Amino acid sequence: RMSVRQASAHPVSEFMGTSIIVIVLWAGGFIILGGKSTMDASLFIYYLVMLYNIINPLKDLSKAYYNIPIGLGCWERVDKILSATNPITELPQPHRLDTFDHQIEFRHVDFSYTEGRPVLKDINITLPKGHTVALVGQSGSGKSTLVDLLPRFHDVCGGEILVDGTDIRHCSLSDLRHLIGNVNQEAILFNDTFFNNIAFGVEGATRQQVEEAARIANAHDFIMETPDGYDTIVGDRGCLLSGGQRQRISIARAILKNPPILILDEATSALDTESERLVQEALERLMQSRTTIAIAHRLSTIRNADEICVMLEGSIIERGTHADLLAQGGYYKKLNDMQAL
Repeated sequence: RMSVRQASAHPVSEFMGTSIIVIVLWAGGFIILGGKSTMDASLFIYYLVMLYNIINPLKDLSKAYYNIPIGLGCWERVDKILSATNPITELPQPHRLDTFDHQIEFRHVDFSYTEGRPVLKDINITLPKGHTVALVGQSGSGKSTLVDLLPRFHDVCGGEILVDGTDIRHCSLSDLRHLIGNVNQEAILFNDTFFNNIAFGVEGATRQQVEEAARIANAHDFIMETPDGYDTIVGDRGCLLSGGQRQRISIARAILKNPPILILDEATSALDTESERLVQEALERLMQSRTTIAIAHRLSTIRNADEICVMLEGSIIERGTHADLLAQGGYYKKLNDMQAL
């Protein structure tokens, strides 16, 4: 409503201003030329100039007035976000979680974004240290939601998630997330240098450490081909790089952080065959000796996982190794056959 009134302010004020000038000019001219006024023509023209100069500031004043309620409307929306309550809270004295030594356990986990519409139903997964669990299934089956529960981006609605036997809701958020590294389908890069993007989140990282992480991630060669090497700006969100290059920078960041727990959320699904091969080699190096939860639509990338969980509509319907699931001849074999070509 205010936008409509603001848009109409200019033509209305122009019409009214012009009308006032015309009326004053006509009335003043009639009076002066009729000899009915003591004001001479030069003084009347001076008066018209002053009147015209006053009209423009009056127009600007009306525009400024309309900007005030528009700004207040924007402020209400911004303030709603700034004042939002974070539902993820810590205990006054949270449990310290400095190391990861044994296993991660999802025990009877239920979750829903909207009450009455469950996204995850009775999920039970045990992930020993150093093992890899892969999650496969159709889009919307709850895979990404499940891995988002581990770093407490959301809290479970039922059941519990245990790290070394401790409920993550009782742990320090900073300690928990310090143990976890993420490599997502959409690489998160900043309009900064290769060095700063790889070293992001790691205090005191040296050039040697960053270069070593880039070599493991198959990123060192293409970085050195750029004009300024590790000091080259990658552009906003990495717009100056290809999809495979952005992904390898993201993997190098995770390698430098060296987390004991790794989450891979469809890290190769948007890449061409050559880029996928390079990224997959980097991921295999990254997964060595780490506890990994991997989400994948391309089954070739997770066939060596210690356990594969097949999800459908928020539940685990099949689980086992790649060979076991093929032998069962169920939903996983159907997915594998569709990708066989």
